[in-house]
Amino acid sequence: MSADLDPVIAAGTRWLLTSFPPAPGAFSRVLAEAQARQAVTLAAMLRYPTPLDGQLLHLLGPGGSSRLDWLTGADQGANADADWRSWVDETVVSWAACLLAVPALSVDAHGIVGRGRAGELTRLTDPGAHEHDAAPLLRHPDLLEPVAALHRALLLDVLGHEKAALG
Repeated sequence: MSADLDPVIAAGTRWLLTSFPPAPGAFSRVLAEAQARQAVTLAAMLRYPTPLDGQLLHLLGPGGSSRLDWLTGADQGANADADWRSWVDETVVSWAACLLAVPALSVDAHGIVGRGRAGELTRLTDPGAHEHDAAPLLRHPDLLEPVAALHRALLLDVLGHEKAALG
């Protein structure tokens, strides 16, 4: 994975956890963060598959969280101008929402990116009761729908084209 994706992964993870907070408790927070980070990492690797893509992302910037904040009705108050928000990539977050809502998509995406490049993503691809209990909002398809719907068609297109190329 390119280090150029690190700021986008960190910002996307933080945005998801801010917008869809975990259940109370330290254990829930850690499990929810692991799931969000795995989803954003996989989405970022699909969106920016080559080192050149990562370098272009760094050069041009990802766009920020304004539309996502508006869409979810998030009132960020004093946090609205936080620097990390400028590193949120709307498409990556939308794809991550899709992957969180439908674990079968994350399995397909993980196969495309490659297990060696993406690492172990079992909290995302095979969530158990602990994962669902720790992140009930982050795993709720209806709550994620407005964000997931933004770029779902593009994700499905990417997954479909990659499957066809592999098959």
